[in-house]
Amino acid sequence: MLHGFSTHIVPRPAGWRPGLEICGYWWPQTDPQWRPAAALVDFLRAGPPPVYVGFGSTMTSTKQSEHISQLVRSALRRAGVRGIVQAGWAGINVDDENTLTVTEVPHRWLFPHVAAVVHHCGAGTTAAGLRAGVPTVAVPGLGDQPFWARRLRDLGLSADTVPQRTLTVERLAAAIRTAVTDPGIKTRARRISDLLAAEDGAAHVVSSVDRLLG
Repeated sequence: MLHGFSTHIVPRPAGWRPGLEICGYWWPQTDPQWRPAAALVDFLRAGPPPVYVGFGSTMTSTKQSEHISQLVRSALRRAGVRGIVQAGWAGINVDDENTLTVTEVPHRWLFPHVAAVVHHCGAGTTAAGLRAGVPTVAVPGLGDQPFWARRLRDLGLSADTVPQRTLTVERLAAAIRTAVTDPGIKTRARRISDLLAAEDGAAHVVSSVDRLLG
């Protein structure tokens, strides 16, 4: 069994049987025809690097979506930062003079342009943030999200873990401020990014399959 994450993030458990391999990340391909919208490029150029906020495939009711949108808007303002908000399945919408809401934008392209990433700690978004080498604010919900949030915390790569059920304007704003100002988190995030860049998870998979096929 092949696992698509890095031992720099999750060391191989000592009790695993032979045949269970940690290969490194398998990065998704970006459509070579994709181009960022002019509004996004203009926003990035118009000021300091913003903070990304997105909750992926988290599903909410219309009422919850409005609540999350207002909470995110207030937290970004209180933290004194610009924001790029990805609507996602939650339908977040926070357009104002200092915040831009986007739909589908590859994290591989966007994350290197931001000062920090606030997200739900899904495996894919967590990996994209690690690859970009930027600090995280972990806002986990269900499933494997609390696990990845703990790994980010234990590695010193996140400013704080703020579970979705206890999310408030004050906690989110404080975590964002820490993420964009703490030099230690920034240094560790860049170091991890460099380590991941030296790995080739896809090549490891090919090599492992070749061995199995003889």
